[in-house]
Amino acid sequence: MQEKKDAALRSDARRNRERILEAAVAELTRCPDAPLSAIARKAGVGQGTFYRNFPHREALVLEIYRYEMQQVADTAAQLLETREPDRALREWMDRLARFAMTKAGLADAIRLATGRPGGPAKPGHAPVTSAAGLLLRANEQAGTIRPGVSPDDFLLAIAGLWQIDPRSDWQPRATRLLDLVMDGLRAGAPGR
Repeated sequence: MQEKKDAALRSDARRNRERILEAAVAELTRCPDAPLSAIARKAGVGQGTFYRNFPHREALVLEIYRYEMQQVADTAAQLLETREPDRALREWMDRLARFAMTKAGLADAIRLATGRPGGPAKPGHAPVTSAAGLLLRANEQAGTIRPGVSPDDFLLAIAGLWQIDPRSDWQPRATRLLDLVMDGLRAGAPGR
């Protein structure tokens, strides 16, 4: 009987945490310094529940960043299961662009949380780097891109995404940039 009660408590706690994260993503994307009390209200949880999960703003912001980056990274393998490697890579690039543009407010919140002296460091982008590596290896094996492109080179090549103003009509510009990068990756491919 106690196991059932513990399982119910754990699933309730997990749902509360997920609601907090969902509300925080929406609020912090809209306003990087949104009050934590407003996030708790939007999530439908009390202050105690909120602070049990996230004792301070930095913990919340860093967990959102980690979670969101993992979501983008996880799509790489999913796309490779259903698409040809070059199509999977190009679609993943579009998803990364969407993430970059729609989460600009979240980027501001991360800068606020990690920018003060003695504050936590901004988490790395290891999940995205690993996802890029997975896609690049699949394409290299299929002969659809030039050999030898490292994930770091790839991320440097698409870094222009973060220079595009997310409040502008960013999609056509991002598409042109990513098409250009994809054309560069295809140049010199053995299968071409």
